[in-house]
Amino acid sequence: SFVVDSDSSIKDLNAQIDERTKAKAAAEVEKEETEASKDNTETELDGLAQAAADLHKECDFVLLNFDIRQKARIQEIEALQGAKAFLSGMKDGN
Repeated sequence: SFVVDSDSSIKDLNAQIDERTKAKAAAEVEKEETEASKDNTETELDGLAQAAADLHKECDFVLLNFDIRQKARIQEIEALQGAKAFLSGMKDGN
């Protein structure tokens, strides 16, 4: 009969509505979790980009000052060799 068919159809439609409502709620939760994960990833990437920039600055400093530092080390080695020779001469002179 029409009433039985209508009741059955209404129950089926209500079940479909319930299923779709649950699926939508699950999708919204997943969307929120994905957005939170995306935000965390972007924050981490920003931190990594800053660390990379800091390392780049440090490398630039080392490269720019390499010649100066190398000359200073050579002078320091020469001064130590001169002091060693001087002290060796003092031992021999005694």
